[in-house]
Amino acid sequence: MGGPFSFRRWARLFADYSIFLEGMGITLLVAAAALGLALVLGIIFGLFSTSSLRPLRSLSRVYVEFFQNTPLVIQIFFIYNALPYVGIRMPELLIGVLGVGVYHGAYVAEVVRAGITSIPRGQWDAARSQGFSYVQAMRHIILPQTITIVLPPLGNQAVNLIKNTSILALIAGGDLMYRADSWAANGTLSYGPAYAVTGVLYFLMCFPLVKWVRKHELRIKNRDARAPADIPPAEKAGA
Repeated sequence: MGGPFSFRRWARLFADYSIFLEGMGITLLVAAAALGLALVLGIIFGLFSTSSLRPLRSLSRVYVEFFQNTPLVIQIFFIYNALPYVGIRMPELLIGVLGVGVYHGAYVAEVVRAGITSIPRGQWDAARSQGFSYVQAMRHIILPQTITIVLPPLGNQAVNLIKNTSILALIAGGDLMYRADSWAANGTLSYGPAYAVTGVLYFLMCFPLVKWVRKHELRIKNRDARAPADIPPAEKAGA
């Protein structure tokens, strides 16, 4: 069929474009479910890490350190190859959601922890002076401020999560990377066009998030830069 990027290879790829779009749909489905799981776990363990209870802080550290310091591919292979020996078998898509979601949940937990600890201590003291409990202070004062702070790093985690769903190709998960590799190997050997188009599709999924993160960060910087000017002159003089 000529060179690795010959016209015939591109023509055949565009004739089978639905294969890539189906894989892209699976990737988005797994990414959305895994992100939801990561957010739930991240918020829970992020709150644990800032708790006054030592057992909860210890549990959070164990979770974060274990999943951050072991490769995702080992975690996926453990679920896929090892758990069936004890009678636990799961569909490939569920393995992807659990594996990627739990893995990124550890990173989200650190983002949440950093966001909470970045709130000045005076906010906590003010809440307690008003009779707020820990839960009430978190709900009404700390977390609303934390959300704005953690959105940019959470957006970056979402981008990394989308890219990491390609790990499903190793267990025949039916995602975009698996569809591209299977199509190229199925008699065409058109790996050049397949991987080029796959890269473009991943870019289209990730780039809007990256742009949103940059705009949000810029909005926060502009807001912080304007904050001193918003202080009434009388307050500045009395400071």
